[in-house]
Amino acid sequence: MKSETISSIPKSKLTLPIGGRDHVQGAIDAPIALLEYGDFECPYCGDAYPIVKAIQERLGDRLCFAFRNFPLANAHPHAEHAAEAAEAAGAQGKFWEMHDTLYENQTALDDENLAQYAADLGLDGRLISEVLAGAYAARVREDFRGGARAGVNGTPTFFINGLRYDGAADVDALLTALTQRHPC
Repeated sequence: MKSETISSIPKSKLTLPIGGRDHVQGAIDAPIALLEYGDFECPYCGDAYPIVKAIQERLGDRLCFAFRNFPLANAHPHAEHAAEAAEAAGAQGKFWEMHDTLYENQTALDDENLAQYAADLGLDGRLISEVLAGAYAARVREDFRGGARAGVNGTPTFFINGLRYDGAADVDALLTALTQRHPC
């Protein structure tokens, strides 16, 4: 799997540690932390989505998975609104449900589809109006800027226990990197 990148850079350390503002699955104090900077319209992120799910299944409660938005709006015209829709869903307690829905429907991310996904998830009607008003644009920009400061220049970009991972994005390679950086 390839990553959409602007340029190749050396490994970098995460500037913002995973914390209370992040969307996480698993215990925040789990021995292994995997953070993804992703773009809901990026085909490479779409390829990584089932890989992350498989990793989560294999590592169980040893893994804390966090997601941050890094929409590449110049390449993906619906990525920004998709990220804002995920944040709006998060405000209603359904970030991960929307996250999964967006990755499972990557080719249909226009505003009409986002409104339908919100309805399908039982979210109230304010989601699409919040997206159109840019209610979560600052949050998405904050994720993006934090990623840029940490050396993210394409998606998906993964960090394992705070260190950028530049290896293959397949189950075996990622699982090996995760367990080598913190054997448990």
